[in-house]
Amino acid sequence: MPLIDRLESRLGRFAIPGLIQAIAILQLFTLLIFMFLSPDARQPYEDFLMLQPELVLQGQVWRLITYIFIPSSSLIFAIIGAMFMMWLGRGLDEAWGSFRVNLYVFGGMISLAIGALIFGYQANAMWFYLTALFAFATIYPNEEILLFFILPVKIKWIALFTAVMLGLSVISSPAFLIPVFFALLNYAVTFGPRYIRGQVQSARVASRRAQFEQSHQAAAYFHQCKICGKTEVDDPTLNFRVTEAGDEICSSCRKGK
Repeated sequence: MPLIDRLESRLGRFAIPGLIQAIAILQLFTLLIFMFLSPDARQPYEDFLMLQPELVLQGQVWRLITYIFIPSSSLIFAIIGAMFMMWLGRGLDEAWGSFRVNLYVFGGMISLAIGALIFGYQANAMWFYLTALFAFATIYPNEEILLFFILPVKIKWIALFTAVMLGLSVISSPAFLIPVFFALLNYAVTFGPRYIRGQVQSARVASRRAQFEQSHQAAAYFHQCKICGKTEVDDPTLNFRVTEAGDEICSSCRKGK
């Protein structure tokens, strides 16, 4: 039994059902609170929730979790983002179940926090969105959403566009690679082994197909001329004779001698 299955059998009852949807709801709740505050009054509360490594090391450990509850500063984007996260969360729950979703989410938060504590960068909920998006797009690549509520687009193209933008950001600012690496480490650990196994299996299938075609081609003829390389398949009218050296010569090449 795989390790995750054993863990799920023992610890599955402690998993939080609908974890991603719950996080999205808490983001909306935080947004609702912020809406009643002026920008100056909002900032201290937002600073209280942010993942700031130096403050975590001083004992403010709640920041390791609360940073994912900070919504977008735009009301429209915050609402759309929360709805999108709920949709992604339902899909991942159906594919994995609550325990594996919990492992994925908390694993991503732990890896991002470790990177922040080591390298000192600040983290926000954007990374949480990205890892959920990439996981969903890997499992349901052809699922469609209405972009701007009008244009149907497959989720794999949205994930690919996001990955390209991340790559361009890293190229323009190489230091950005560090948070990208730690933020997507849970995705690499989750889907990397499956991708490697798929590539190995594809290579094996291609090798077996090549061996089959080679053996099939070899069995397609019985005689082959040593000089011109023709077989009875190439020309059924040819007659073949075996020389003293054991080589086969077709009737056409014998006439030419």
